[in-house]
Amino acid sequence: MTAGRPVRHVRGARPGEGRGFTLIELVVVLAILGVLAAMAFPVAELATRRAKEQELRTALREIRTAIDRYKAMVDEGRIPRGAHETGYPKTLAVLASGVPDVTRPNRDRIYFLRRVPHDPFNPDSTLPPEATWGKRSYASPPEAPAEGADVFDVYSTSEAVGLNGVPYREW
Repeated sequence: MTAGRPVRHVRGARPGEGRGFTLIELVVVLAILGVLAAMAFPVAELATRRAKEQELRTALREIRTAIDRYKAMVDEGRIPRGAHETGYPKTLAVLASGVPDVTRPNRDRIYFLRRVPHDPFNPDSTLPPEATWGKRSYASPPEAPAEGADVFDVYSTSEAVGLNGVPYREW
């Protein structure tokens, strides 16, 4: 007893030692947290990559649908076509800026995209969205896509390979 109060002792502890974590307990907890964090980072990275791949799929679908709709409007006669033109848009920007509808007296514009999406795997964010895509003209073969007088198809310029084993350029 000290100063009128009884001293309580922790079972197994010597008098004067406090109740706290031992160094070994702290090291074990930190090691467990480290292992859990090491397991969580690859999962988060995989989720981010899957999200970018989904964004790529969506962007390709939007652009390709817009190109097909443009061609259909040319074939219907709503967009004029020159004698030696294929009927595909000359640039991707035309899909968002619109073209005049020749069947309407007030020449309303036909829009195919609200905006051209950015290639999610193109690292240069300073480029305009139209410049982030590889473009294939109607005259170029599928195995060797090249730009030309029109835009028949688009593809990602990334050299990376998707989670499904197919290069993004071939999506």
